[in-house]
Amino acid sequence: MFEFKKDIWGRSTVAEAGLLADATLAELATGLVAGTQVATQFGWRDVAAVAVGDLVLTFDGGMQTVAAVHRQILVTGGELAPADTWPLFVPAEALGNRDDMILMPTQSVMIEADAAEEVFGDPFAMIPALALEGFRGIVRVPPAEQIELITLAFAQDEIIFANTGALMFCPKSNDIFDAGLSVYSTLSLEAARALVAVMELDGLGEIAMQTPYQVAA
Repeated sequence: MFEFKKDIWGRSTVAEAGLLADATLAELATGLVAGTQVATQFGWRDVAAVAVGDLVLTFDGGMQTVAAVHRQILVTGGELAPADTWPLFVPAEALGNRDDMILMPTQSVMIEADAAEEVFGDPFAMIPALALEGFRGIVRVPPAEQIELITLAFAQDEIIFANTGALMFCPKSNDIFDAGLSVYSTLSLEAARALVAVMELDGLGEIAMQTPYQVAA
């Protein structure tokens, strides 16, 4: 079982004896790996350096204020971690990302595809990152011995830009009451894999995206 501990700042949680226990899957779904670059009012910045009150560029709402930042450190066991819990290595340009990046398998990713519009009536679809395994060179890799995950939360659910053009889901803050339903929903893994398979057959070229605003480096 996982044992959770606060770090010396009282802010991080350390998960010991494994990478992804069933009890923590939901908590890890929106965590971005430290080192991932996000667009802020200060330019592109490591997500680990983002603080409450900072402005982050979102897909639908422009610059939005970060309402909460949740940090978690996972002690994974490295290559000894179960293979089905390994993170995903995303090579540069695979998802519109300028640089290589690492994604947790449960992170929700928004993609743009003609196949999504044909099936769902919307060219944008949100899928679990795991469904992208094998697509455009995206592969599972052994985790680092420790992984720091950062979840940015906003006043409402948001999609943010990562490493220039990749689109990642971030949740609304639990500290903000909002009875409304989220405008974003993630496809099941089965449906997402079927969509990615069609995208591969179509030789998808339009998945690479650009931010709608010029962001300083």
